[in-house]
Amino acid sequence: MFDAGAFVKEAEAELKNSIPGRAIIACSGGVDSTTAAVLVSRVIGDRLLAVYVDTGLMRKGETEVVSETLRTLGVNFRVIDASDEFFEALKGIVEPERKRKIIGEKFIRIFERAAREFNAEYLVQGTIAPDWIESGDKLRDTIKSHHNVGGLPSDMKLKLVEPMRDLYKDEVRKVARYLGVEVSERQPFPGPAFAIRIMGEVIPESVEIVRTACAIVEEELEKASDRGKMERPWQYFAVLLPVKSVGVHGDRRAYGRTIAIRAVDSIDGMSAAYSKIPHEVLETISVRITNEMKDKVNRVVYDITNKPPATIEWE
Repeated sequence: MFDAGAFVKEAEAELKNSIPGRAIIACSGGVDSTTAAVLVSRVIGDRLLAVYVDTGLMRKGETEVVSETLRTLGVNFRVIDASDEFFEALKGIVEPERKRKIIGEKFIRIFERAAREFNAEYLVQGTIAPDWIESGDKLRDTIKSHHNVGGLPSDMKLKLVEPMRDLYKDEVRKVARYLGVEVSERQPFPGPAFAIRIMGEVIPESVEIVRTACAIVEEELEKASDRGKMERPWQYFAVLLPVKSVGVHGDRRAYGRTIAIRAVDSIDGMSAAYSKIPHEVLETISVRITNEMKDKVNRVVYDITNKPPATIEWE
């Protein structure tokens, strides 16, 4: 059985030797990167700078939530607004693997700039086992290139440190609880953010649609869970599809976008079953999405595919 305390003790001993100087950590505010930030901060203190990059692709209120989390944890951090850079880099790109690799390289270039300013030569990442397993290598097929693995440029100047590389999501949560990280139960959110929840080109208008829909999905499922109507899924979100369909608003024709709802139950993210959400909850989500974005979205569908054959995210 995995022992979080033993892991932390061993990891801290290794970190003392592997990071003799200053380091920055890519911190998205999720469970993996936040746990890694706290773990490394315990060892090197002010020699660590947590860098949160606002890509313009984040969830509603994400930057404020992450800033408050890092402030509460006492971690030295910096917020960088790079939304214009990411939208420019993703212009015209629709293929999922290209999106992931472009985003991975863009992150590294921003981290390299931050590292120069902080006089750091090490980059810490919250990489975990599913990231490098799904990214593939000479022996394994590439399921999808995680931006923090398959998206790393070959000429990266920073020395990479990944203290949780061999852990699975359930083990990371145990380490987070052991370290007192408040976001230990937060649902996973992909590093490429809404770029891989938009099927097609990533433009500000599409991001705003999926951001609003995702917030509604989160609010309604959490509300239903809190009221005892259902178990809270392991992960739940909205996806914007690259199709339009005919609908009707009042007595006029509408031609709007389609939102897919995705909710799954899992332990480690390597496999998952779609969540059996009550129909009344799905109806509430659908009504809210189509009413609050009636000029943009007129159809909502629910994804009932397990992993495998599907992945949890759509791209």
